[in-house]
Amino acid sequence: MSKVIIVGAGGVGRVVAFKCAQAKEVFTEIILASRTKEKCDNIAADIQRQYGLSIKTDQVDADHVEEVVRLFKKHEPQLVINVALPYQDLSIMDACLQQGVHYLDTANYEPPDEAKFEYSWQWAYQDRFKNAGLIAVLGCGFDPGVTGVFTCHAAKQHFDEIHYLDIVDCNAGDHGKPFATNFNPEINIREITQNGQYYENGNWIQTKPHEIGKVLNYPNIGPRQSYLIYHEELESLVKNFPSIKRARFWMTFGEEYLTHLRVIQNIGMASIEPIEYEGKKIIPLQFLKAVLPDPGDLGESYEGETSIGCRVKGLKDGLEKTYYIYNNCKHQDAFHETGTQAVSFTTGVPAMIGAKMVLTGKWSGAGVFNVEEFDPDPFLDDLKTYGLPWHELENVDLEFE
Repeated sequence: MSKVIIVGAGGVGRVVAFKCAQAKEVFTEIILASRTKEKCDNIAADIQRQYGLSIKTDQVDADHVEEVVRLFKKHEPQLVINVALPYQDLSIMDACLQQGVHYLDTANYEPPDEAKFEYSWQWAYQDRFKNAGLIAVLGCGFDPGVTGVFTCHAAKQHFDEIHYLDIVDCNAGDHGKPFATNFNPEINIREITQNGQYYENGNWIQTKPHEIGKVLNYPNIGPRQSYLIYHEELESLVKNFPSIKRARFWMTFGEEYLTHLRVIQNIGMASIEPIEYEGKKIIPLQFLKAVLPDPGDLGESYEGETSIGCRVKGLKDGLEKTYYIYNNCKHQDAFHETGTQAVSFTTGVPAMIGAKMVLTGKWSGAGVFNVEEFDPDPFLDDLKTYGLPWHELENVDLEFE
């Protein structure tokens, strides 16, 4: 018997719940909780209609440790899948330690008052989780998540030393909206308006937002303008694979999207500093989030596909080798199966698989771990089983100098 609580009922939470329901031999009891219980009830009703499976729902404000503790006391789960806001990672981890619950998330902690994300806050929990005999799996979405598993697979099966790593993320879909984000607008805009950063020869090199761009070719999509940004898995990957000389992350943005983004920044709507409005303190970015389209509602009209992968150079048997491992996911297929678009789908599926790895003992240990520290093979097998098949290309032109 494995009981799991999913915290968060947005698009990713919906996918996680659907996928857990597909693996009911592992997830024998599923509880879905969020700040708004009605969202959980709607997802539960859809799962009941599609699979004939009942899941429980509950309400929790994950900002508050004591509320999460009460939730855990009530349901006594083995593991929590945290797909709530990154601001809430630490409160949920604290509750896990109090109640003896294993932990898994898809994105690292961000302080609410600073647009900055790094693993230091969560890595600091290492001794506490180890001493409690609990496992905490960090960043088990797609990027971070599958990209770490892909890198680990490359190191295990294809390279003696990885020297150059480029993670590439393309969304070639069209949702028909003038401007919308593919996941929580507040988190998304904070992430992509930060300075860029990449790792080279032992140093972190900062760039201005979208300062460095180049056209890259993506399988089944073709050429797309891609920009160097910072993404958190770079921090853990260069730590866990010390032979890496350079690690970078690239993401595609259309010119119309960037134009909207510049306007949002120029008029102050991307600010996270509180302002006074009609006698109340509001945060402009949170107001903007309230008026932008809900990412969970984009799926029905979304066409096209995503392509995310790792392009690797290094040495095998003393010879230089290139390697590309990637997944393409169609928005239409994701919506047909779960009622969400591909960005939610590609994040939610790996979260369920990571939880399955923990509950079946294929990933084990006590402490705080990033996904690349585990055996990649059973995870990669399940990616194909649950809807994210991956592909490999060797010794092809990876377009990077």
